[in-house]
Amino acid sequence: MTREEKNQVIDKLADQINSSSHIYITDTLGLNAGDTVELRKQCFKNEVELVVAKNTLLKKAIEKSDKDLSELFEALTGTTSVMFTEVGNKPAKLIKDFREKKNLEKPLLKGAFVEEDIYIGNDQVDNLASIKSKNELIADVISLLQAPVVNVLSALQSGGNTLTGILKTLEEKK
Repeated sequence: MTREEKNQVIDKLADQINSSSHIYITDTLGLNAGDTVELRKQCFKNEVELVVAKNTLLKKAIEKSDKDLSELFEALTGTTSVMFTEVGNKPAKLIKDFREKKNLEKPLLKGAFVEEDIYIGNDQVDNLASIKSKNELIADVISLLQAPVVNVLSALQSGGNTLTGILKTLEEKK
């Protein structure tokens, strides 16, 4: 690979880092071709971009980016695949589901930048999967705001039915 090609790869990775809200660094070494294709399909379905990168080029791209991700340098060992996404918990859920379906230990999470925080180590997958996405939080807030209105409406409706029943009973007695 020529110096110019390396610079192009570094620039592209730096752009992806800058434009992505969340970044996962994983190890997919040991997956067979079929499993790799399946992982890529799952990533595509979940709007997660999966890129295999050389550690040295990725490190230079991180240094060139606008984000301070220097804590992730320790995760840049061995084979590295990078997942870029706009929803913080999607890659973690994808990794977890993929492992369960395939009964595999890979892909391993080496590090992640999620919700302006750095996570290091494969033991963080469960924590990252449990983080609620922006849309999930909005749905929770809306349901909390709707709860009192729903309670009042159902109380009014049930009270109306009860009142109607009482009036009918009184009318029938006459």
